[in-house]
Amino acid sequence: MSELRAEAVSGPEKPWAYMVLTKPDVTFLVVITTLAGFYLGCRGPIEWGLMLHTVCATMLVAGGTAALNQYVERDQDALMRRTASRPLPSGQLRPREVLIFGLVTIVLGATWLALAANGLSALVALATSALYLGLYTPLKTRTTLSTAIGAIPGALPPLIGWAAARGSLSPAAWVLFAILFFWQFPHFMSIAWIYREDYARAGIRMLPVVDRTGNSTFRQIIGTSAVLVWVSALPSLVGMAGVRYFFGALLLGMILLQVGLWANRSRTNARAKWLMHATVAHIPILLLWLVLDKLAVR
Repeated sequence: MSELRAEAVSGPEKPWAYMVLTKPDVTFLVVITTLAGFYLGCRGPIEWGLMLHTVCATMLVAGGTAALNQYVERDQDALMRRTASRPLPSGQLRPREVLIFGLVTIVLGATWLALAANGLSALVALATSALYLGLYTPLKTRTTLSTAIGAIPGALPPLIGWAAARGSLSPAAWVLFAILFFWQFPHFMSIAWIYREDYARAGIRMLPVVDRTGNSTFRQIIGTSAVLVWVSALPSLVGMAGVRYFFGALLLGMILLQVGLWANRSRTNARAKWLMHATVAHIPILLLWLVLDKLAVR
């Protein structure tokens, strides 16, 4: 379908189309979590140059992965209102251009990580891309479990930063993974609830598509938010942070849980949007609080 519509743009519009292809909002979240992982993984003074290399290389891998995701899902994107204006379904770029861009960008980013940081960080970055494209993306049209599977690559970026800074992955790094893993459920379930009609139109089996009442969807939102409250406090228990972080994390987690409970009471799109915004605010505030607590004890 998308090949028939493709009339690629040229001139100054084309770089912008490639920029949109990398999903800057998602890539920005990847950068934040990678930075947090790098900082928290540092044992001594920050190596600012290495941090910059890590962030830039990870941005390339994330952007290339987003491009290939849109290459694979170009026909589904054309059926959904919120994605129909993306570069491929709108005809701004041709599928071949996007395929080459995605592959080259991922290879460049992983190679950059391997040379500037270490092989482990490059391996984690490639694993993130492979899991996202090889498992999560094709499973979206087959099972509602795709969200849980997609939460795995979604939780790996802080491990890229940690591996780049330390050269290994300690149990503390996996605590960051756990926080990001459980955070994604209320985040993506709120988005899926808002756009459930779009997902249904494209044949994507998100939980709200098959759970028309919302019972299972909001049960998952509330359950994972409750788990996140305690998982977020784990850094204090493994020596990554102190008491101030512990109580701050509990407070942030309880606020997010309350927003989820509030959204569940009426299950409107408006309340789901508030929940989505709450999740978007929650994770950078939590990670910043964790970074500042570590900063305070240095």
